[in-house]
Amino acid sequence: MPWYAWLIIVLALGSILGSLLLLRDSARKLPLSDEQLARIHQRNAEQDAKDAENR
Repeated sequence: MPWYAWLIIVLALGSILGSLLLLRDSARKLPLSDEQLARIHQRNAEQDAKDAENR
């Protein structure tokens, strides 16, 4: 393979890796109140019960 093909491959892989690292670094947790967390847990429990019924 010619040298410029290797260069294109390295640049493409570096771009993909750099984008993934940037995405990981910019991710942050959502600040939720205790009430919101309780509603989420309740809704998850209800959905789990519905899924168990449908099986």
